[in-house]
Amino acid sequence: MDDLYRDEILEHYRQPHNFGTLDAPDAVYEGNNPLCGDRITMMLSVGADGTVHDVAFSGRGCAISQASASLLTDEVKGRPLSDVEALTNQDILDLLGIDISPARLKCALLSLDTLHHALRDRAAASAARAGDQARAGDQAGAGDQAAGAPA
Repeated sequence: MDDLYRDEILEHYRQPHNFGTLDAPDAVYEGNNPLCGDRITMMLSVGADGTVHDVAFSGRGCAISQASASLLTDEVKGRPLSDVEALTNQDILDLLGIDISPARLKCALLSLDTLHHALRDRAAASAARAGDQARAGDQAGAGDQAAGAPA
């Protein structure tokens, strides 16, 4: 059974799914594993309905990190953000389907860590934009009051 999974990992490494870039992603993050030099940039496009409409990754690294990213992008495309945010390390290990040594665990989980960072950055940027809009509205209202306009 492990041979079947090893073949699938090698196939995802040689011909990764969703490898490339998105023109206008809503979330982007570059993650790396300084221990081995693996690098992954994860990009997501999120629809108004809160689902992942498109996802892509780029980078380079070992077969485990690249296959993990390829499998993960297949897994999240079309799913609600709440499902994507809830993905765990064990979910990634289950996707890979083979035992991962402690030395390779960081390689296997780099894609999930990068994805979660991208989503956190997106949420923070969205909150900042909402705060800026609220402050702009408050300032506009204060300007109206100063000019004698009813509040």
